[in-house]
Amino acid sequence: MKTPAEIVGLMMEKDAYSNWLGISVDAIDFGTCTLSCTVTETMLNGFGIAHGGITYALSDSALAFASNSHGQQCVSIETSIAHIKAVQPGDRLKAVSTEIQKGKTIARYVVDVFNQQKELVARFNGTVFRTEKTW
Repeated sequence: MKTPAEIVGLMMEKDAYSNWLGISVDAIDFGTCTLSCTVTETMLNGFGIAHGGITYALSDSALAFASNSHGQQCVSIETSIAHIKAVQPGDRLKAVSTEIQKGKTIARYVVDVFNQQKELVARFNGTVFRTEKTW
């Protein structure tokens, strides 16, 4: 069986979007993952703050890596995000994904996104389907 780090390595090799975002994997273990990225000028919306899709995408990647870390291939089936605080250009974001329930076919995760001042800027909830395929 592959380790969580090996699985995430395989996923990142083919994940053009996470690579475009400049995501780094800070920590990975069974059912949990911590990712980070820096908000650049190309990630801003018309208000000069980070587009909501940036925290969403960072959270979605954290969900994917945490849920797949057990060795069973998982795909998201429902997600939502609450944008709590505006994200500024240059902010260093950290997304921490935590497994809150894992069944045979369904698992649920929460991802908290913090800025460099450790302020909560977004909370993401995700549900995944655990397929029969393995890594």
